[in-house]
Amino acid sequence: MRDHLVFYLNGARQEVRGPAVGMTVTDYLRYGVACRTKPLTGTKVACAEGDCGACTVLVGRPSADGARLIYNTIDACIAFVYQLDHASVVTVEGIADADKLSTVQQAMVDCHGSQCGFCTPGFVMALHGLQAERPGQELSDEELRIGLSGNLCRCTGYTQILEAAHAVDAKQCATGDSRYQVPAMLEDLVERSSESARVNPAPAAGRNGAPATHVEAVIPATLADLLAARAENPDAKLVAGATDLGVQHNHGRFTPESVIVASRVAELMRVEKKPGQLTIGAAVTWDRVEQAVVEVLPEFAHILSRFGSPQVRHAGTMGGNLANASPIADSIPLLYAAGATLQLASLGSGKKVGTRSVEIQDFYLGYKQLDLRPDEIIESINLPLPAEGTAVKLYKVSKRRDMDISTVTAAFWMAWGSGQVKSARVALGGVGPTVVRAPAAEAALTGATWSLETCRRAGRAARGEVHPISDVRGAADYRLQLVENLFAKCFHDLSADLPASELA
Repeated sequence: MRDHLVFYLNGARQEVRGPAVGMTVTDYLRYGVACRTKPLTGTKVACAEGDCGACTVLVGRPSADGARLIYNTIDACIAFVYQLDHASVVTVEGIADADKLSTVQQAMVDCHGSQCGFCTPGFVMALHGLQAERPGQELSDEELRIGLSGNLCRCTGYTQILEAAHAVDAKQCATGDSRYQVPAMLEDLVERSSESARVNPAPAAGRNGAPATHVEAVIPATLADLLAARAENPDAKLVAGATDLGVQHNHGRFTPESVIVASRVAELMRVEKKPGQLTIGAAVTWDRVEQAVVEVLPEFAHILSRFGSPQVRHAGTMGGNLANASPIADSIPLLYAAGATLQLASLGSGKKVGTRSVEIQDFYLGYKQLDLRPDEIIESINLPLPAEGTAVKLYKVSKRRDMDISTVTAAFWMAWGSGQVKSARVALGGVGPTVVRAPAAEAALTGATWSLETCRRAGRAARGEVHPISDVRGAADYRLQLVENLFAKCFHDLSADLPASELA
């Protein structure tokens, strides 16, 4: 088993062990650890929460067939060095061609897209990431606005930044994808991806005791290796995207001494479509989930487009979101309404992988309490797809449209015929210690005529069966009113797409 990390930084091979393993990527770059002599300070840190995009870098990993590197943007301030194993990292220092600015950089200069300059490297890298995702394609204004939604300019120079983005000749843009597609590097990373690694191994007796100077990182290549590591050290923090852990670390709340990195296990990265069902591996990132559901469940894809920023969606995973167990997690209401099941895995007798299935609403036992044994992990999510005659409507209410935590979330899964509701499943988030179903509201809808009054009656029933709290995102009374009002909104939204025969 390998005892060090291997990755490339602007084309230079890095072998890392010791204290640098547990650093955030921005610290590794900015404090000169990466190049030993000159700090790479182009990657900025402002919010340290993954909200502003000043720390944007490109991270490339081998494609499934090993033929090329696929580059995506991430927020380096909430990513850790141990997550970079067998990856290629490109910073703003690595995109210029010797002394010549990149096409994107030159466009920012020509269109006066930089004012104070602090956010500029992040915007430049985000634009390079968009070009890497869509090589040679001219991007629409809407695509640019969505693609740059994870980057903030405090000087409010967005008009000039968008002008610069439109000025880029996509056919002439050399991205990180093209500049760092080096055969020898790709071959090295593909080979490393098949290896498990254990870096900074800690003595068993000293684990999670006195503060550690080195983070122990186990990076399994297979599900069996992952489960063996989990069984050996159940107190180790299981990490995939680390988008929440990175924020906790930067705020001084929690830094684990031992981590098990689950994001490189092939069995956890699969997406399988079958008639009436979608199976999503726990380590599948949100951008891949969005791609998988855009045709079969477009309403979910719409909500996911507001799920953090593009940088966060490139790193965060579905399994991590579920295990984090937030009652305002944007994905959970849909899973409740759909009747999704989770496949849990552990190492059984004879070191064979064993699994068990748990319905999503039975998985949450209370606030941050899960039906998950210390040696178990979430392996996959089985998501039923809506049948013909079934409509799905999802809501996320927040103070800002993008990059904000929800105040209330809701999912409506409705089947009807001949102007009547045949069945209804409703799930609500932000109204209790866990996401909840609304059985009284469902009963008020089922068998009733589809009308505004029916939905208002169901909304009043739902209001009476939830118990929200007051916090910085909204008072309890406000949340109760939101719940009631969302039923009326659901009526208007769904009725717009229904044939006249289904309306009362």
